[in-house]
Amino acid sequence: MTVLHNKVSRQLLRERLMKEDFRRVTLSFYRYFYVDDVQALRDALYIKWSALGCLGRIYVAREGINAQMSVPEHEMEAFTAHLHAVDGLQQVPLKIAVEDDGRSFIKLNVKIRPKLVADGLADGSFDVTNVGTHLTAEEFNQAMDLPGAVVVDMRNHYESEVGRFEGAVCPDADTFRDELPMVAQILEGKEEQPVLLYCTGGIRCEKASAYLRHKGFSQVHQLHGGIIDYVRQVRTQNLTNRFLGKNFVFDDRMGERISEHILAACHQCGQACDEHVNCANTACHHLFIQCSTCRVALSGCCSTECQAIMEAHQAGQAEQGGQAEQAMHDGQAEQAMRDGQAEQGGQAMHDRQAEQAQPSPSNQPSSVAQPTVYRKGRPPGRTEAAAPHAVHPA
Repeated sequence: MTVLHNKVSRQLLRERLMKEDFRRVTLSFYRYFYVDDVQALRDALYIKWSALGCLGRIYVAREGINAQMSVPEHEMEAFTAHLHAVDGLQQVPLKIAVEDDGRSFIKLNVKIRPKLVADGLADGSFDVTNVGTHLTAEEFNQAMDLPGAVVVDMRNHYESEVGRFEGAVCPDADTFRDELPMVAQILEGKEEQPVLLYCTGGIRCEKASAYLRHKGFSQVHQLHGGIIDYVRQVRTQNLTNRFLGKNFVFDDRMGERISEHILAACHQCGQACDEHVNCANTACHHLFIQCSTCRVALSGCCSTECQAIMEAHQAGQAEQGGQAEQAMHDGQAEQAMRDGQAEQGGQAMHDRQAEQAQPSPSNQPSSVAQPTVYRKGRPPGRTEAAAPHAVHPA
């Protein structure tokens, strides 16, 4: 029977990826369409794409599909042919990554979700197909200069922190669910002005534009293909690039460099930096911005508390390893004893092992202060939104 999910450890998966002798293409795509049997589509995609050696994160819902993937270059033709043969996905456009080292994903995940993008709204509350006008990169550049135009970043605050369009309104939101009503409030009174939406690949704008049209906004436009395809068009058509900094991406790369502008700062020392990392204390895993100096000083952790926990855990693992080795050595020595000493030696070994099995006080997480975990991507001292939104001038 075919296994329809990954059962291999992350370490082994990463080792396999590093040993590959072929190139990979990182791409993304989405489409809103009605899916009759979500489970059947999910399983069929997993079987075919697993056979092609594809990796990535794919969400399937009743309302369609959203995918970020890594495809072997030599299988791109077969992958594209299969994708476009799926009912509802004919000629679905693919967005190719700007920066790609072939290490964006380590496994294939195809998951069923209630919605492609969680919006917190009841199904049927508005028509998701009544979307705004799709703009090319050139058209988006021109529309930004229209009288009264408002450019709105439909991504989370930690994404816009490292990169955004000139003059964009960047809502201080942690999730898309939070952002939809926040944007409607920010734009109140601007129902007749041009509203230009953008996001990473276009899927959030697709739903956001329909939501704003439902709310009475008459001139809603969206960047077709998102930032990813905007950059491709800018580079292939020699257009003016009006996106500054990095484009945050949801894979192991965590960002694509679009321009040389550094818009953000290290959350720990304030030095200019736009490198997102996850706290090295896996129990925390907080996403934040950290410069190379602080990364060394704090061992990749978001706080001194997390650093102490991680180092205590590592010390405990090392101690346990030494105890295991000593126990093995002692056991071999006991087995070599004379028959008359075996019982006494066996009892001594048992007592020693029982003592060694007791938890080491230095290895107990409770003995170290728990870390202060901030909201995702927010620097220390800023656990709440500083303002409902931020406007970044050109």
